Amino acid sequence: MVSKSKIKVRYAETDQMGVVHHSNYAVWYELARTDYIETLGITYKAMEEVGLLVPIINLQSKYIKPAFYDNTLIIETRIKKLLKVKIEFEYKIYREGEEQPINTATTVHAFVNKALKPINLKKESPTIYTKLEQSLEY
Repeated sequence: MVSKSKIKVRYAETDQMGVVHHSNYAVWYELARTDYIETLGITYKAMEEVGLLVPIINLQSKYIKPAFYDNTLIIETRIKKLLKVKIEFEYKIYREGEEQPINTATTVHAFVNKALKPINLKKESPTIYTKLEQSLEY
């Protein structure tokens, strides 16, 4: 499954050169990832309430072309890899109406409990694991 999130670049997200500052991309990945899991009927709030946390342990981002103030961007998000103890998301950001991405990225997240100890998601939260697994594209 691929989810699509739409954002409009705000002036405050640009730097002195008039382009989007690189730090905003991580925020956008989080927004898109949240949209993705919500389409599966899962929320971060519900996961946290049952003691499941999903911290980021790796982020890789490739800046291909700049984004500018007032651009409308489409973020495509999908699960690249799902393991019992971690998950990897893949992102592609496009300017609306364009076919080539301006940015690509991956984030890897661990499944941990409130004590920040790794857990086996398939064992601890089989319903959530199944929903994530069913959304994978093979």
